[in-house]
Parts: sequence; C-alpha cells; structure tokens
Amino acid sequence: MQVVPFGPDPGPLPGRLADEPAMREILTLTLNPALDLATETEAMVPGRKLRCAPPRLDPGGGGVNVSRAIARLGGRSTVMAALGGATGEAIATLLAAEGIEVVVLPLPGSTRQSVAVTARDSGAQYRLVLPGPDWPPEATARLFEDVSARIGAGDFLVVSGSLPPGLSGTTLAGLSRRCHDIGAELLLDTSGAALSDALEATAGAPFELLRTDGEEAAQLAGRAFDEPEDLAGFGRDLIASGRARRVVMALGARGTVGVSATEAFFCHAPQVELVSAVGAGDSLLGALALALARGQTFRTSVRAGTAAAAAAVTTPATQLCDGALARRLVDEVRVVDLGEP
Repeated sequence: MQVVPFGPDPGPLPGRLADEPAMREILTLTLNPALDLATETEAMVPGRKLRCAPPRLDPGGGGVNVSRAIARLGGRSTVMAALGGATGEAIATLLAAEGIEVVVLPLPGSTRQSVAVTARDSGAQYRLVLPGPDWPPEATARLFEDVSARIGAGDFLVVSGSLPPGLSGTTLAGLSRRCHDIGAELLLDTSGAALSDALEATAGAPFELLRTDGEEAAQLAGRAFDEPEDLAGFGRDLIASGRARRVVMALGARGTVGVSATEAFFCHAPQVELVSAVGAGDSLLGALALALARGQTFRTSVRAGTAAAAAAVTTPATQLCDGALARRLVDEVRVVDLGEP
C-alpha cells in the first residue's frame, strides 16, 4: 500500500454544505479507475481523420469522482484506487493537483482510459470506455487488509464504479461484512453483474446505502418503473430482504427517490440547462456522503445530492458539479413523501 499525501487543507468552501465541520471520515474506493480524456470535433464522420480540440484530462472512475465532487463541495475525503502504469501515475498526479489524498493499491499493467468526444454540429456526445487490467487473485486479500487499515468505527466507505476483469460482486459483499465488523458504513454504487452478485451475496451484512438509478433497478427487478412510487416499492423490497438499509434511486432529470425503513420520499430536481450528464451520479453520491458524514438526516442528504446532480449536468464533459451552484440549487429541490414504507 502506498500513501500519497498532498498539500494543506484548503478549508471549506463558503455555503450551505460547508457550514459544519466533517464529523466522520470518508474513504472512497475505486477498483477500476480511468484516465478520462474529453475533446470535441466538428462532426463524427466514419472513415475520415477527425481533427479534435485540445483534450482535457481528468482522473476518473466512480470513487475518484465522488471524492472530487466532495472536494468541490468543501469537504475532505481520501481516495483509495487500484492504479498501475503511466496512466495510474497521471491519475495520482491530477488528484494531487486537486488537493486530494490518495492511497494507491498497486496493480500490474496500466490503468485504463476512457474517451468522450462531443460533435459540435449535433451536440451529441460519444463515450468510449476501455476495459481495465485484469485483477490478480492475490490482490483481494491485500485489498481487505488495506481497507481495514484505513477505516474505523463510524467511518464511511464509498465503493463506486465498475469492477475490473477478474473481480466479482462477492468481493463487495465481503467488504460490507468487513465494515459491519469494524462498525463502519458502506455506501455502494455499481451496476450490472457486479451489483446483482453483490446483493445476492450480502446476506447478514446489508449495505448501509445503495445508490442506483431507475434503469438499473428495472434490470434488477425484471420490470420497468415509470413512477417514483414504483421505485419506492422496489427500494422497500431491497430493505425488507436485508440487502440494504437505505436505497437512493435517480430518475434522471425528474429527481431522486430515497427509501429507508421509516420513510420514502421523492426529491424533485431543479430545472437546469443540460450540457452533459457525465458525472451527475458521482456528484449526487459525493454530496450525499458528505452530508451524511456531517450528521445530516437521510432526507436532507438526498436533497443535497439531488442539487449536486443538477449542478453537474450544467458542466461540460468530466467537470462534475460546481460547489457554489449546488449549494444555491438546494433551495429549489422540492421534497414530497411517497407514503408509508
């Protein structure tokens, strides 16, 4: 395990979410990070060389972006990420420039890249995602040791993003059990087979919070969810089955559903101009985790996350939420109850 410490705490940004000091530590875990490259071209035409604008490089991957969003909101967290090769070094360097502490899980091979190209003529964005390097079997035991060394009772572990080849969702369930043993809380945001396997294997150690969206929930349940009330019912089922204690589900531009054992509600998203949907989910989870770590209620935290997601879609490519805008938008998030759980 390699720890890369960075500069002094810049202090909280002024505003609603930064008025209170952080009371609990946040560790984000990214097992399949990426170096994100964003550019634009006049038009996407097959068979031709396309001249592009100078690229923007950002550290990427679920947990990495959650920590970047937390920093934009005036909070602090630590990134733990599986990094290797020149791209891994570039990610660590870029995070250093943002003042974020990094714990490196060294892996053989090179960390993957992802590319986002925007066509100026149509405004359409094309996202190309490359696979990550294979996860070596011996790295799993080290992962559990390193996580256990970095979190304590009352801390938050935010596991977000896809899994690399060779790693399954059962590892995520194992991390949930480890958090239960320590007294920490695991917030999970993943998708596909990783999510279904994690939920299947988590008996006896439910995830403290599951963040997903309506499309992913539909794939898990095998049926579509058209209304917030329908999603709330699915969230209640997950809680009743012992897979999660709280569930947060995004419905895109409409807003966010929050469900716990005692309440279900819908946060109507503020109306903003869409520039790029990239980073909305990570911004939501970052604001949510930060608010929970500062002792805010579940409802208030989901409201903050909804505002941050709305702020994120107003920014291009991989720039995540603007902290000041996210704080202003909180007052525009309308919350309604969805009936008794």
